Amino acid sequence: MCVARCSRCVGMSLVPMAILSMVANALLLFPNLKVHYLLEGHVTREALWGTGLWASGFLILLAARGFVSSSTQMGCCGFRTEMLCQFGYSCVALAAAGICFLVSGTGLAQGPLCLHNSTQGLNWEVPLSRQMTRDRNYLFERERWATACVEPQGVVLWNVVLFSVLMATSGIQVLLCAAHTLNALLGVLCGPGFRNNKVGPV
Repeated sequence: MCVARCSRCVGMSLVPMAILSMVANALLLFPNLKVHYLLEGHVTREALWGTGLWASGFLILLAARGFVSSSTQMGCCGFRTEMLCQFGYSCVALAAAGICFLVSGTGLAQGPLCLHNSTQGLNWEVPLSRQMTRDRNYLFERERWATACVEPQGVVLWNVVLFSVLMATSGIQVLLCAAHTLNALLGVLCGPGFRNNKVGPV
């Protein structure tokens, strides 16, 4: 098994997912592609945290760059040092992707911040959250999506799709980074012989 080749493959796989996470989080900040919701503070809290931008986006890109540009030093000490760096990159990337996954899951479960018709009139709230409705989760009752929010139009579907994309990409990133962490740890422990383990003639 070639540890360096595995690192490069993981790095190349993480790049498009990091870009997709950044685009999805950026779109969450502009419901219906309108800027004034963000300027007025009427954007879902989990979108404002921007974990798709800095965690599953920027930090994953930095880690991917480290994976792709891994050196091919053949000496035992050089190889182990490189694998130790890879292990560090993997841990940072794993934590970043995990944060994005949890925040995106929370945003998806809570529902969007929107203008809705409450008993006190029109208010900016999170009308679909379990704390407010105490009903079944809105994700399983699609008929409520169209009538839950007066403004922005179609914000429920907007949030569901984009938070789902963030959850999917960050979830795959978690799996890849976890596998790479194990791969790098084996490289540190076993050294360069790990990739050249062959049974020779007796």
